Amino acid sequence: MTKKRVWIAAGIILNSTQDHIFITRRDANAHQGGLWEFAGGKVETNETAELAVIRELKEEVGIEVTTLEPLISLAHDYPDKALQFDFFAITAFTGEARGNEGQAGLWVAISDLNDYPFPEANMAVLAKITEIYGG
Repeated sequence: MTKKRVWIAAGIILNSTQDHIFITRRDANAHQGGLWEFAGGKVETNETAELAVIRELKEEVGIEVTTLEPLISLAHDYPDKALQFDFFAITAFTGEARGNEGQAGLWVAISDLNDYPFPEANMAVLAKITEIYGG
């Protein structure tokens, strides 16, 4: 049986000097629980990935995105889930990024991202961040 592919939009939230990124920790009971991630969530019916990431970042981390650009799109299949991702670089926003839903959130130097365990699906994203922003 083919797994239904879930479409996810996520934001790579950069600070003003573009040397730190805000990451959050997945709930221990969630798929890939306890690992770090880039905030975002499911793209809803009749919603673009851009609108989804703006909505999700407001809900999850309390920011209003003012500037975003596509960073990388990819598909990743886990044994139990099939996912399609659109990641966006968030280069300007208002508000203060925080774990708005009780999750841990941290500003991490790009050079230190590899010190945090991320889901396997994020490996290509981490490589793209390093390629574009250094680290």
